[in-house]
Order: sequence, then C-alpha cells, then structure tokens
Amino acid sequence: MDARYTMRTHQWLDECQIAPEIFEPVIPRLYTLMKPFVTSFQGQVAEPHANTSVCGLVSNLARKTIASMADRFGHSRLPVHALIGWEAWDDAPWRSAWRSHVTRHVGQGDGVLVCDPSGCAKSGRESGGVARQWCGRLGTVDHGQVAMYVGDVSSKGHTLVDQRLFLPTAWTQETARLDKAGVPTAYRASRTRHQLALEMWTTNGVGLPQRWRAGDDEMGRPYGFRRRRAALGERDLVAVPSHTAMRDLEPAPPASSGRGRPGQRPWHSVETWRQSRGEESWQRIDVRDGRKGPLVVEAVKRRVGSRTHRRQQGDEERVVVLRDRNRDQQDVVKVDASLSHAVPETPLGECARVAKAAQRIAACLQSSKSAAGVADDEVRHWTGWQQQQTRALLATWLLVRATERGKNMDPCDDLTTDAPGHRHDRARGVAVRHDVASAQGVPDATATP
Repeated sequence: MDARYTMRTHQWLDECQIAPEIFEPVIPRLYTLMKPFVTSFQGQVAEPHANTSVCGLVSNLARKTIASMADRFGHSRLPVHALIGWEAWDDAPWRSAWRSHVTRHVGQGDGVLVCDPSGCAKSGRESGGVARQWCGRLGTVDHGQVAMYVGDVSSKGHTLVDQRLFLPTAWTQETARLDKAGVPTAYRASRTRHQLALEMWTTNGVGLPQRWRAGDDEMGRPYGFRRRRAALGERDLVAVPSHTAMRDLEPAPPASSGRGRPGQRPWHSVETWRQSRGEESWQRIDVRDGRKGPLVVEAVKRRVGSRTHRRQQGDEERVVVLRDRNRDQQDVVKVDASLSHAVPETPLGECARVAKAAQRIAACLQSSKSAAGVADDEVRHWTGWQQQQTRALLATWLLVRATERGKNMDPCDDLTTDAPGHRHDRARGVAVRHDVASAQGVPDATATP
C-alpha cells in the first residue's frame, strides 16, 4: 500500500509542475480579448493605453495604481493618468460591446439579475460619495464609498455588468462640493440605494436574458421596496434579516371568542419560525455542482404575511429558508432566509437555485476587489471613478473568460465519492481514472492519475 501511494504521489507532483512557457501567451490572449472593446472607441483612446489600463488590473501587482501599471508595461505615466483621471471619453460603446459578450457567453433563460451594494474604506471630503455611512462588506459604519453593483448569474457562469455610485444626502445638499467632484446634473438628486437598485434592474433587464431578480438582506429589509418590486410583476427573491417579523398564513387563525376583535395569527421572527419546524418539514435539494462536490441544502417554503413599517400585516409573500450542514451532515452551519412574490406553483428547488445564485455575486465582488482592482482607484473626480469602474468590470470579465478556459473539461471526475445522484453509471467510490486503468489492463500502482 505504501509503495502504491508513493508512486502515485510522485506522479501527481510531476503533473503539478507548470512550465513557464505556458504563461507566455496570456498577455497576447488578453490583447485579443480586448480588441473588440478598444476598437469600439473609434479613436477616442489610444489603443496601447487602453490595453495597459485593463491588463494592469489583471496583473499580479500588489497595488494596481496608475503609476505601477504604467511602469509595469513601460508607458509614460501622464497619458495613462489622463485616460483614467480626467480625460473625457464616452464609455457607452465599450459597455455595449461588453454586454453583448456577456449575453453571448453567460446569458441564459434561467438567468438571475442580482443587485448587491459594496463599500470600500476611503477618507477625505473631495472624493465623490465619501462619507461616514454603513459599509456592508466592512460590517461597520465608517468613512468610505458605497456603490451598487448588478451581476448576471446563470447556469453558464456569472459576472458583474453594471454599477452606480451612491451619493449620501449630505452630498446632494452641497452644490459646491458636487461641482468640484464633477457630478453630472442628472445624478445630483437624492436617491436611496433601493432606488438605484430599481433603476439598474430596469436598465439591464432589457438587454440581458434573465428570469429572476435577487438581492441581499439590505435590499430585502424594507417592506416598501418589496411591495414596489411586486407591483412590477417580475419574479423576485430577496434575502431578509433573521429578525424579520411575519405571520404564518397556512395554519387556521385562532377561534374568535365572540367579543372584541377577531383572533389574529401571532407574529414570529424568521429565526423563531425556523426553529419551530420539525425535521419532516425540510426538503433536501441538490442545487448545483460546487467546487468541492454537489451543493446540497435543506429548504422549506411557506405562505406568510410580513409586518409593514406601520406594524400591520402586509401583502402575502413566500418565505424560503435554506440551511447548510457541514461535510458530515451533522450540524447546521449556515441559515439564509428570503422573501418572494413568485407564483405559488414555483418549485422549492427553483427558489433554492435563485437564493444560491444571489450569493455568487458576493464572491464575484470579492474577486473583483482582490484580483481586478475595483477598490484600488486613486481618483476623486466623478468621471475618473466611472472610467475606473468600467475598466475594472471589464477586467473582471476577462478573468471570468480566462477561468473558463482553464476549467477541467470533465468535471465529473472531480465530484465527491458520496454523490450517487451525480454518478449513476459508476460504482460508488470508484474514480474515473481507476476504471480507465482497469479497462486497459494497466496495474493500479502504475496507472496515470
């Protein structure tokens, strides 16, 4: 047994060796991916500087600043500074070409448009939108910028597609401050984050094939926002905090005593209601293939009426609660609750798929910040921020395309051995490479893994 293990270990380590020549065509490949976007500018931007500004974001620079990117690719800093900081160029053609690529490669009829706010720490009074405010990703109230992002998630992949900078009320009341930051007149009105989310859902919902709208618990917290979403007649599912008050509408109301007001169903928080569910109420659902095997959750759905800001019962909704267990299927490690206005016939498995799709945008935002320089801007002007975000979202898309290129073309061999629902045609616990080795008569100790 030890000899077989040693031989296989050496074979696996040999396969892990990557030749440096493999990485040589990466930058030319990025230039090829960039070409349709650069040509859409029609002479507004010099092609070398446009390539530098995007390829620098997907490089391995520790801080993806303008100076470091210009030095990395051997360009003068001033033209790159002008391109990103103050030079006026229309990014609409770039975004149009980019959305066409997203629709072609990611767009699916089962798509989900996810809106998610994200903040980054930033100090000073001159940078657009910087104020002391709630930054969800930081989990605290601090000085920073908050932007609203929209992503497209489907069975073929996921990526960010649009963004809006949120201006706090203090900003919209200071005209001199808005003038200095270069905020256009059309964006100076005071708008909440939820109003920005509705605008972006409407704008991007026209060109991208999708079926659902989704958002995090900041989007789902206000009852008024959920009611406006229901009035649009679109299927939505937004996360809500665990303390959200609701009434279970499926049990019969308490019997009336004949005096006073008729009996009302009691109020419960989502967490209290979840804890009262027996094990027979939960349905085990295989959502999709994950990185470490099948993504399996336990879910329950119910007709409820949530509490309005006037402490009254609102319109009928459906609460969907998901719980994740650890690898041993013993302990519950995560619980997520969402409210939806979808039709009653919507399968519970579809609701679970949408809820998990919404969470993929949070991971995409984290990847964009760490690998594509979304939070590394050093510009104060509104135009510079918009252009930097456009480049960062395009860099995120290039990373998504490069990741797809490097994926394993036979993902079934990466599944866990305890997933019989994914491998009906093979014995439980037998890997594909073992079957191939046995079929060819190769001894197990020398079979190529």
